[in-house]
Amino acid sequence: MALLVGLSLWWAPGLISLGWVLWIVNEIFKSPVRRIPGPLYTLVTRLPLKYYSLTGRRLHWIHALHEQYGPIVRIAPHEIAVADPESFAAIHRIGSGFTKSAWYDTIPEGIFAMRDPKIHSQRRKLFARAFSATELRANWEGIVREKVELAVAKIQGEAREHGEVDVLKWWTLMATDVIGHLSFGESFEMLEIGRKTEYMDVLESALINSSIRAELPLLHAIIRNLPIPSIQFFVKANEYLYHYGARAVTNLRNQSGNAANLFGTMLATLESEISSDKTTSLVPLTDHQVQTEAGNLILAGSDTTAVSLTYLVWAVLKNPGLQRRLEEEVAGLPERFDDAALEKLPLLDAVINETLRLYGAAPGGLPRSVPKGGATLGGYYIPEDFVVETQAYTLHRNADVFPDPLKFDESRFLDPQRRTKAEKTMFTPFGAGSRICIGMHLARTELRLAAAVFFRKCPGARLSNTMTDEMMDMENYFLIAPKGHACKVVL
Repeated sequence: MALLVGLSLWWAPGLISLGWVLWIVNEIFKSPVRRIPGPLYTLVTRLPLKYYSLTGRRLHWIHALHEQYGPIVRIAPHEIAVADPESFAAIHRIGSGFTKSAWYDTIPEGIFAMRDPKIHSQRRKLFARAFSATELRANWEGIVREKVELAVAKIQGEAREHGEVDVLKWWTLMATDVIGHLSFGESFEMLEIGRKTEYMDVLESALINSSIRAELPLLHAIIRNLPIPSIQFFVKANEYLYHYGARAVTNLRNQSGNAANLFGTMLATLESEISSDKTTSLVPLTDHQVQTEAGNLILAGSDTTAVSLTYLVWAVLKNPGLQRRLEEEVAGLPERFDDAALEKLPLLDAVINETLRLYGAAPGGLPRSVPKGGATLGGYYIPEDFVVETQAYTLHRNADVFPDPLKFDESRFLDPQRRTKAEKTMFTPFGAGSRICIGMHLARTELRLAAAVFFRKCPGARLSNTMTDEMMDMENYFLIAPKGHACKVVL
């Protein structure tokens, strides 16, 4: 009897191993996407995808797979990465049927994360006027200009005092003040404080926290219950962020001139729509929805602009010839220039676009669910409910579309007539189709004003000797950030 028990114990690991191997073989041969190029292990596990997502290297890993396997590559058992122009256009064209995937369910529902196209369309219509270029210029350009001028003054002051200055810090404080004022109706006065506050810690934690919650929900649920203050602060960062949104509700209901915010414009849009069309499908936002949308705007509108501005300054300062030409262009502006004048500057516009091509703040995957009946992309059939994703990081580094793609070459955008159809299709720093970023006009306004004021007031700026290219390598937690979390400049 003892001998039988011993033999059973001896055979058990072997049987378990055999069963595991048979399961793997079965998964490989029954997978409907087994013919799509990609590492064999992606047929049975998404652990590598989770690992690279949690370590901030997701977009680099997927880009490397594209370089090895081609424009259509399997990255997980039910996920396919797509990088050819035709398939990209098919996925993101309006009415394509490719809706946002279940990944977005991990984000508090707002205009960014809404998966139902009809509900999203209604919400976007409510936002459209408030975020239009015309409305932003009429109501908010003065606020943006004020924050930009203060940020550059702070940059100059810190450089005089310490010999060098971290522009990433000041751009982050500036962008947070801008989006805070627009969303909440009041500035957080980050520029006046001049340093990171608990609120900034909340913003930074919220991005990483969202990645963990999306990729490892069980782990997130476990650590959420650990009674350790630092961990509690981290896992509840998103909740803290949306609590800040209560200010938007208060100021919206007060409707005082000093506390005006974007949601007031939305309310006016709704009232106008109702008065002209009694059957309108638009519905007012509840206080909870205003609070959530305000939190989403803060998360989406602070680090994004700051990071793009930082890479713009870094890229220009690495090219003295380009820096000299840009300084000359903005120096030729009248003293009281406005954003409309900046929009007409060809070199400034080209530098911004090339920055967005190489260093757009959200270049990672945009996961979409394959519609009913499946779809054929790049010659491969992908079943319904599988997930496909495109990432601007790879699209913008396609050598067939953007020659010498790793080179910062602003001349690509200097002559609009020379740009090919493929270039126009693949240049997607703000996304594409009906889900294109609602805040892109605000982002471009901030980029134009900040770049123009900086290079007018800080001619001859140069990178600190402490800066290395490695410090500016990208980390990717949906949004990107420089690996060194700083960009030191000497004035």
